[in-house]
Parts: sequence; C-alpha cells; structure tokens
Amino acid sequence: MQYDKNPFPEGDADRHYLWEMLVRRDIDAFVARDWSMVEDDFIAESFFGMHAHFLNDADAWRLQFPRLEIYRDEWLRQAEESAKTEFAEPLRDAMFRITNMRDIDVDGDKSVLHKKFNGQVAKSDGSSELLNWQTLYFCRRVDDRWKIAGFVGYMPHPLGK
Repeated sequence: MQYDKNPFPEGDADRHYLWEMLVRRDIDAFVARDWSMVEDDFIAESFFGMHAHFLNDADAWRLQFPRLEIYRDEWLRQAEESAKTEFAEPLRDAMFRITNMRDIDVDGDKSVLHKKFNGQVAKSDGSSELLNWQTLYFCRRVDDRWKIAGFVGYMPHPLGK
C-alpha cells in the first residue's frame, strides 16, 4: 500500500496543498532534521501552539509554544531524538503509515486541519514506539499561500477515552 499518496486530488487545490504542507513536507523535514524545509510554512509573527499533554481535560492544556522559536527548538529536539533511535523499518515510511489527515475544513482564507498519528514504529531491539495523538492546525492563506497560524497538539487520540 502506498501510504505517502495525497488523498486529495490536485483539483481540490487547497486541501491538496495543505496535505502536502502538513504531512509530506513535515515528515520529510522531520526525518531529515531540517527545519529550513518547513520554516516558511508558519506565520512567525503571530504563531502559537498549545500542548495538550495527551490529556482529555482541556483545562490542563497549556500554551507551551507562545513563539515559533520555542516550537522550532522542540521540533528539532524531537527530530534529533528520533534520529538516535534504531528503527527496524524506514522511519519515513512508518510516519506516513501512521499519519492520517483527511479532515480539512476550508472556509475562504482560513482552515482547520485534523492530523492524527495512530500506530507503532518497530525498533531494531524488537520493541516498538507507539505514536498515538492528534493535532488541530489552524491555517490562513497569506499572499495566496497557506501558512500555519497555530495549533493545539498532543491531544489524546481518540479524545474522551
């Protein structure tokens, strides 16, 4: 099965582009540990990110990334940590396999994207790493290009269990 196939046809230009930005480009950059591949995908001056800490209680969610630089540093830390792990399968393939982003709401120049991670990545030692959370991304079109304005991430998947 081809997991890295964009589920949105090019004729659905907004959703097709948003999927490419937040799935393909994000995974490729993460695996390469190369922030420069995604840095222009953000509205840097007004970006913010909430961290749900995998908790169902929204009162426990925190504004952990009030500025893009803070999120960038955490993203790079996680990418470096993943690169140190010996996986029994190609990480890029596994990331595409466990990522689902089919719910994308677009209204004019704003969009909300539901990105879910749900699966395991096999490690060389016989164990596996469970990735099971979801993120809501908030995007805006700026100068005819979609960009990430913010997100609520690391929410349990599914919510409420």
